Amino acid sequence: MIFDILKALLLGTVEGLTEFLPVSSTGHLLLINRFFGFDDEAFGKTFAILIQLGAILAILSVYFMRLWRIAIAALTEPAARRFIIGVLVAFLPAVIIGLIAGKYIKEMLFNPWVVCFTLIVGGAILLWIDQLEMKPRYHDATAFSLPMYLGIGLAQCVAMIPGVSRSGATIVSAMLFGSDKRSAAEFSFFLAIPTMAGAFSYELFKSYKQLSTDNFLLISVGFVTSFFVALIVVRSFLDFVSNRGFTPFAWWRVIVGTLGLIALALGK
Repeated sequence: MIFDILKALLLGTVEGLTEFLPVSSTGHLLLINRFFGFDDEAFGKTFAILIQLGAILAILSVYFMRLWRIAIAALTEPAARRFIIGVLVAFLPAVIIGLIAGKYIKEMLFNPWVVCFTLIVGGAILLWIDQLEMKPRYHDATAFSLPMYLGIGLAQCVAMIPGVSRSGATIVSAMLFGSDKRSAAEFSFFLAIPTMAGAFSYELFKSYKQLSTDNFLLISVGFVTSFFVALIVVRSFLDFVSNRGFTPFAWWRVIVGTLGLIALALGK
């Protein structure tokens, strides 16, 4: 039981730490399951679904008051209504692609080889982005143009490939469309709320019959750990990328991806 609790702590920490960073939480969890043998019943789909809820609640707790003010303002202010429409426009492509191709993506691409390659490629892209001398036109995540919101939403669909990173895809695309680092990262947070909530609800709907209280302690440990770690990440990430950029995350991706390829090649 102690070893299982330690595994729950590890998986909860990885989920909370990587969900909102441009390093791919799905990719990291797949690699951990592959190399540490966590694919047992106690740490199956139910566990993964419920610890993700911890990360969702963390970001909601940070942005609840701001989102509430935007919702109230939408009754009278066109700018607030346009932002809400923009989030929905950005969210829509993932819904369509997920419903059409989600099953096939999981069957064909959810393997550690794909994860390792995409981690390395994504790291190279982040290094490239950090070297560009960009002149941002947007400094407020709530004031992007509607075509820009759509473009970010289309880019988010690429993150259905494990290892790409949802936050990485949305941040990079927002910056290429003219956003500064901070507002790009912040919009990634805003878009994460409906995207993660939608994915959570869909997976829960498919798997609710498998839910049980047999592993309540392990699920609770993973959920609470995910919540608090994600809370720390969300509160500190914007200042971090504003001051230091994405290079640390890029090199982390390259190192993890390279080590993973070596381990796979050696048959580990």
